Amino acid sequence: VQLQASGGGLVQAGGSLRLSCAASGRTFSSYFMAWFRQAPGKEREFVAAFCRGGFCTRYTDSVKGRFTISRDNAKNTVYLQMNSLEPEDTAVYYCAADPHVSNLESANEYAYWGQGTLVTVSS
Repeated sequence: VQLQASGGGLVQAGGSLRLSCAASGRTFSSYFMAWFRQAPGKEREFVAAFCRGGFCTRYTDSVKGRFTISRDNAKNTVYLQMNSLEPEDTAVYYCAADPHVSNLESANEYAYWGQGTLVTVSS
């Protein structure tokens, strides 16, 4: 699976962005899909994820109610809609995928990664 993330940019606090992650391959729907982010000087952290097949979702507490993960299996694409952005959301955002994940929030569980897209939120 090859992943291509896009949609990052510069936005003012309170604004919105939608990130996209386009995946190659014909088994997209069978993969666990997730978004992680890494702020300067910090470790990569979990943001949101789908269970395989999209039957459940999980979010880190700091983005609940503001971010929404969605997927379009026909387009092999996962989205991250980010609303009410805060300066603390500034980071490089990565999409990740793997066919077998036991801990959705662990970056080590995902074998496939996109190249990252930078989100900068100004105050």
